[in-house]
Amino acid sequence: MAGEVAGPGVASAEAAGGGVAAGNAGRDRVHVITHLPGDGVGPEVTEVARVCVDAVAAQRGFGVEWRGCQLGGRHYLTTGEVLPDPALAELRQSDAILLGAVGTPEVPPGVLERGLLLRLRFELDLYVNLRPSKLRPGIGGAVGKHGFDDLDLVIVRENTEGLYAGAGGTVHRGTEFETSTEESLNTWAGIRRCVRYASQLAATRSGRLTLVHKTNVLTHAGDLWYRVAREVAAEDGVELSYAHVDAACLWMVDDPKRFDVIVTDNLFGDILSDLGAALTGGLGYAPSGNINPDRTVPSIFEPVHGSAPDIAGKGLANPAGAVLSAALMLDHLGESAAAADLESAVNGILATGAPASTGEWEKALLTRLADGGRLG
Repeated sequence: MAGEVAGPGVASAEAAGGGVAAGNAGRDRVHVITHLPGDGVGPEVTEVARVCVDAVAAQRGFGVEWRGCQLGGRHYLTTGEVLPDPALAELRQSDAILLGAVGTPEVPPGVLERGLLLRLRFELDLYVNLRPSKLRPGIGGAVGKHGFDDLDLVIVRENTEGLYAGAGGTVHRGTEFETSTEESLNTWAGIRRCVRYASQLAATRSGRLTLVHKTNVLTHAGDLWYRVAREVAAEDGVELSYAHVDAACLWMVDDPKRFDVIVTDNLFGDILSDLGAALTGGLGYAPSGNINPDRTVPSIFEPVHGSAPDIAGKGLANPAGAVLSAALMLDHLGESAAAADLESAVNGILATGAPASTGEWEKALLTRLADGGRLG
């Protein structure tokens, strides 16, 4: 792949011989995007997303300077490195990062999750995890009665606090008195900025925002979330409702139309967003963004499916989630028309029957993008 290097350092496509940056001469807008392909099917699906981004960039009059970075399971097994500080420093110089799934069966659980994915979120302060859940043409949802108008919601998950912050520990390991604790950390500032993002997003959609928590049991954290959410919603003039997380799971299955924008904490958001993916065709169609709305650092966009080593290299991977993640990335970079082109192209392909191979997906996407991404 043009612009990618074997080590963890980030190299521009031009420096690596890809020639991509040279094609940006004379363009007013050039976005620096690092491609971190990952493991398994990650390189396959994100390469399709790259090609599609280049296609819409050419049509919409902006440039992309691709940089490459190899991190993940293969790199860890080869070098023992998860996220070296120099690589992190170079990633900071990007406008955005397109990330493929990481992980191989040989790497123990937690090594890449905490050392790479969570560290990137914490170090870059990517405090919003954005997970749209949308039923698309041609995709059978998990619940047959759901129509397209019934299931089109967005989950805004706080991404740097809660139970995933890493507070806690284990004492007396290996004895009958072994004790393990996980602590949920919730700050007023962290909650407020996440709710603010969700509230402003809701204002651009239906004006409805739902806080999901468990205030009847988690009385301390839940109370703080509820008080902050009420204040922010009132300031932004959006309608705020509340649901316990267990009730929200039930309603997402039985009556998802009651939700438009959901805001919730790190753990609950992790669970709810996977449920949303299951209801809308599966993880293969689910995009995500790990976002710093302040734009002081690059945000990371990735399909939420795993690395699927069992089908890696067979040309069977579905790139829809990666392409839709690239659409979220372009929208974040201010290229909303190009983002809409990508989403329309995916929707059009799904409406007529999803291709059976990664290569067929790429051909179909480029054909639709050349035709304006139109349906039908």
